[in-house]
Amino acid sequence: MVGCSRGSLPTWMTAAASRVDLTGGAVSPSHQGSPSPSPSGPAPAAEADQELGMFERALSAAGAAFVSAIIVNPLDVAKTRLQAQAAGVLYHYPPQVAALGPDAILSEFRCSPSCTRGLIFGSEPVCPPDCFQYKGTLDVFLKVVRQEGFGRLWRGTNAGLALAVPTVGIYLPCYDIFRNWIEDFTRSNAPGLTPYAPLVAGSVARSLACIACSPIELARTRMQAYKEFRPGVKPPGMWKTLVGVLSPLANSSQSVQNYRVLWTGVGAQLARDVPFSGICWSTLEPIRRKLLGLVGEEGNAASVLGANFAAGFVAGSLAAGATCPLDVAKTRRQIEKDTEKAMRMTTRQTLTEIWRSGGVKGLFTGVGPRVARAGPSVGIVVSFYEVVKYALHQRNAS
Repeated sequence: MVGCSRGSLPTWMTAAASRVDLTGGAVSPSHQGSPSPSPSGPAPAAEADQELGMFERALSAAGAAFVSAIIVNPLDVAKTRLQAQAAGVLYHYPPQVAALGPDAILSEFRCSPSCTRGLIFGSEPVCPPDCFQYKGTLDVFLKVVRQEGFGRLWRGTNAGLALAVPTVGIYLPCYDIFRNWIEDFTRSNAPGLTPYAPLVAGSVARSLACIACSPIELARTRMQAYKEFRPGVKPPGMWKTLVGVLSPLANSSQSVQNYRVLWTGVGAQLARDVPFSGICWSTLEPIRRKLLGLVGEEGNAASVLGANFAAGFVAGSLAAGATCPLDVAKTRRQIEKDTEKAMRMTTRQTLTEIWRSGGVKGLFTGVGPRVARAGPSVGIVVSFYEVVKYALHQRNAS
């Protein structure tokens, strides 16, 4: 059981949850109403938090990311398919037989038994191409399961895990370290800026993680956006997808520079993730602190876990909704198959194109599954991260 005295927070919590009063001051975890500690004497929570090294922080963050990536992957597939469809990706077979009437029914289109527009072609009912268009999140789930199999809802999970572990393994530890540095500096030199430490630390940490892992994000987006039409053929995995991105440039003399294509869309990704991180952490920290303050002396491991999950859920949902247009732009840039065009595209041009073709609705394509994915994902990552940090802290103390 994790005790938590009234007006205090457990020492294993992140320093921001226990040190930062987001009204402008810093407080000691054991004396919430007392003046802030002197710069020369760090708070006990900070000492406990700083006992964990970079490797231990990365380990706890990677474990959190691993769990989250598996649970929320179907929502990521739904979001990517809806955004890719809006960008012009087709999810039906290309025409191979003559059209049978105005609906252009094709022989390869196996029809759902519930479809009222299906006609018998040979021995099986077939559907017109527009029956294969996705109309929403649940419709993506149903059609992917029916047409491709239940396992395809986890398409790109291996890339997601390969992405999540290093991304969060860089992101959360760097966030912890940068936030501690910024808080220590601002407490001594500019106390009024201390409340902004989570926003700045989160933005910088996210930038580092995005740049380092952008090629894996590119592979995951393409794996989730496209489906394999040939029966019995396994879709390309992460490495084959990346090789496929590079193959059009294989004969180019500027082979080193052409590896830049692996970072296609990194500008849009940074434009999405840096504000996401800033909004998320600046929202999460005060909510988490308030909830943990309400828990008080009755707090135990479950209540602390619940407070972190709830704060992460709310913060992640708000940040995901606010940054959805930039996510749409990132997806559109990363699924572009014309390599030269992809390298010329800019985030601003992409957003303008989306606005002209789809308006506000186009900019917020896939916002439902994106918000539904981000809320639980952030909640799982933050709460799991804190619990693993607690376990590691207990191990170090014993």
